[in-house]
Amino acid sequence: MTNSAGGRLSRFFSNLVVYLVTLLMIVPLIWTLLMSFKTNSEIFESPLSLPSSFSFENYTRALETLNIPKMYLNTIFVAVMAVGIALIVSFMSSYALSRMVFKNRLLQKSLNQYLLMGLMISPFILLFPVYRLAVWFKLYNTFWALILPYIATQLSFNTLLLVNFFKGIPGEIEEACLIDGCTLFQLCTRIIAPMAKPVLFTVLVFNVLYIWNEYPIASVLLQRAEMYTLSMGASMFKGAYSVDNAGIVAASMLIIVPQLVFFGFFQRYIVDGMTAGAVKG
Repeated sequence: MTNSAGGRLSRFFSNLVVYLVTLLMIVPLIWTLLMSFKTNSEIFESPLSLPSSFSFENYTRALETLNIPKMYLNTIFVAVMAVGIALIVSFMSSYALSRMVFKNRLLQKSLNQYLLMGLMISPFILLFPVYRLAVWFKLYNTFWALILPYIATQLSFNTLLLVNFFKGIPGEIEEACLIDGCTLFQLCTRIIAPMAKPVLFTVLVFNVLYIWNEYPIASVLLQRAEMYTLSMGASMFKGAYSVDNAGIVAASMLIIVPQLVFFGFFQRYIVDGMTAGAVKG
């Protein structure tokens, strides 16, 4: 009886902690949503109060100021190209690092560590070198100036998950496929890729969300308004002598909502993918 009561009490406190953490995570989103209906004066004078009226004036002004459809198209194009190329490259490189037999084992270990070292480097310190390279290769003010750095910044995280996942796949499965006449390309596309679907979806979600929110690189490499991505939209409400805070908040909500929908659609894959990528065979 005592153990049963103790178990119920433990579950109660565990659930309480989960609810409190969830509430703490939701409060900023709700606060931002409420502020998107306030005027600039209300945001400064009473930031924690409810808006005096739920008017969509801020959203209307945001849609009039920003070319939202064009920004969505630009962001989706950059995300599709960068994530697609990064997934293909990291899939092949990770499979090679985890499965191929290198004559020099030190080379294999060094390549793996070299790719993982990218996790220790902040993208902010790479802004000037990336800018100089973009100018040197005449990519400045083009989408490829964004796509190529985005691909590079994704490889380390992708390698971390994919290499560990591939190491957990029994080698007997691949041996049986090769004995049956399966080529290396067929093995990767028909056997390994379907098995890696959870971790691939996890990589996809995190990469897309990173590109969707990335601002420093985009602000440095893009100067033409017709090429702006969504992350740069909010900055257009800041003038030389004034800042339209209500417009910034409304534009931020227009950027956040698609992310929530995208994350909610793929969230069931994330836990499985992170668990699979964390297990080392």
